[in-house]
Amino acid sequence: MPQLGETVTEGKITVWFKTVGDSVAPGDNLFEIETDKVSMEVPATSGGILREIRVKQGEVALVSAIVAVIGDGEAKAPPATLDPYNEVRTPPRNFGPATVANGAKASPLARRVAFEAGVDLTTVKGSGPHGRIHAADVKAIKAPIAAPVPEAPFERVPLDAMRRTIARRLVEAKQTVPHFYLTSDVDISRLLALREEANAALSGKLSINDFVIKALALALQRVPDANAVWADDAVLRFKHSDVGVAVAIEGGLFTPVIRNAETKSLSAISSEMKDLAARARERKLLPHEYQGGSTSVSNLGMYGVREFAAIINPPQSTMLAVGAGQRRPVEAANGAIAFATLMTVTLSCDHRVVDGALGAQLLAAFKAAIENPITLFV
Repeated sequence: MPQLGETVTEGKITVWFKTVGDSVAPGDNLFEIETDKVSMEVPATSGGILREIRVKQGEVALVSAIVAVIGDGEAKAPPATLDPYNEVRTPPRNFGPATVANGAKASPLARRVAFEAGVDLTTVKGSGPHGRIHAADVKAIKAPIAAPVPEAPFERVPLDAMRRTIARRLVEAKQTVPHFYLTSDVDISRLLALREEANAALSGKLSINDFVIKALALALQRVPDANAVWADDAVLRFKHSDVGVAVAIEGGLFTPVIRNAETKSLSAISSEMKDLAARARERKLLPHEYQGGSTSVSNLGMYGVREFAAIINPPQSTMLAVGAGQRRPVEAANGAIAFATLMTVTLSCDHRVVDGALGAQLLAAFKAAIENPITLFV
């Protein structure tokens, strides 16, 4: 089982492209794996005959665990038993050890299903070789589930790897990152007019988010002390503006990163973002495409949300929450009442890196860039 990221500890095999007895050539796709962040096809690194599949479709294996055996044409299939000295031991947070208290072996998926269903594995009789417990054995047990009071119909939805990771990281962020929030109303009237002209002239279509990404990237350049992250014993300041963008997908979200965003044109940002978002929804992003960055953008304006505050994505130090543009009355320079399209944005800041005045400077630089949109084309 390959490792697809520094924090990835296990992977779920979703598809086997080969079956036992098939010939395998180097480079042939063997199986597809799914982690909390990505789905990827894994090729064979050597050729021969596929003699054994140890981790079946739908099961989970730890990084570096043996999932299959490839031998030559005359090789015998390896024994199904495991050398007790080479037993794979699962960290406690991965739903318990491979050997349960009564000595029976349990597959990774069986341990996860048992944990989620509240089933004691010592009460399960395994149907696999040497009594090995599979997920189907656990599912056959009717586990007691505490019913809501008063009783009401409900559906138990097991957590997948992505949802577990999101939950863990968000709790960690709120518990360890000292958040504070700064809110401002930004006039996007000129931006909307300029965007309409640009889209009429360009083959591609620029979104409001493309302008937001570029404006935040330029703001970080103008307030370089905010272009930084917390690193326990130091603060790391960056030369370029790498801006993450939250993308909602089925069952969770990804935050792909636009690298060196301050150097890219709006059309380049738009094209890159469309590609990253499409591959994020297919869970085809590579680790380097969603790791890093000092800030991120979360835009819920398309859902009609006026304003909100986002949770920072560690180790980043800021997160910009963007609301919907709304026509509101404002006082004009001559004291009269006029209408403008205002967009409310809230900057979440990590107080270990960004103090109140520094956060205010960053938000002011962003507001200036948005309200003078011609500078975003330079």
